[in-house]
Amino acid sequence: MARSKEFEEKVVLDKAMKLFWEQGYEKTSMSDLVEHMGIHRRSLYDTFTDKHTLFLKAFDRFAERTNSRLAAGVKESATAEDAMKFLFKYMIFGDEDTPPGCMLVNSAAELAVRDMEVDVKTRAGFSDTERLIKEIVVWGQEKGEFTTAIEADDLAQVLHNSLVGLRVLTRTSTPKEKLERIAELSMYILKKK
Repeated sequence: MARSKEFEEKVVLDKAMKLFWEQGYEKTSMSDLVEHMGIHRRSLYDTFTDKHTLFLKAFDRFAERTNSRLAAGVKESATAEDAMKFLFKYMIFGDEDTPPGCMLVNSAAELAVRDMEVDVKTRAGFSDTERLIKEIVVWGQEKGEFTTAIEADDLAQVLHNSLVGLRVLTRTSTPKEKLERIAELSMYILKKK
């Protein structure tokens, strides 16, 4: 007779996601995962197959949560400038219950060069973020908030690059005040006439 699961899959997946996010793929052992997720090793293998599959599912969970949070924050913004400020603030401070930095950026730096599945997922994640930035830029250009002297695609690429850099710096002891100044200067390009 098959045993029923004694855990909520999304709950334990969130725990795995945070551990991978904090420690990275290589540094996270199966023993770490079993302990942190609070499930038996056999249940982990039965549900997620292996460490790599679990990592990919945790990565998808990260993308789902982050994309949802970013979309909601942008939708709640009254102006394109507010939306862009929200993006920068979110990249610097994140959510209260998450590790610093970004699982997508961390995974790209650690694994993408040698793991095709991670490369595909990180490139897709970067594309999604850049697409969101472009939508905000176009909104701001249409409302006269942002410059039209630079194409929306080009602005989105530059701002995305700045956001990725900020996500890396948030993993260090760099003061948040410095990161906020970088964000302000990055946004300056949007106003340049």
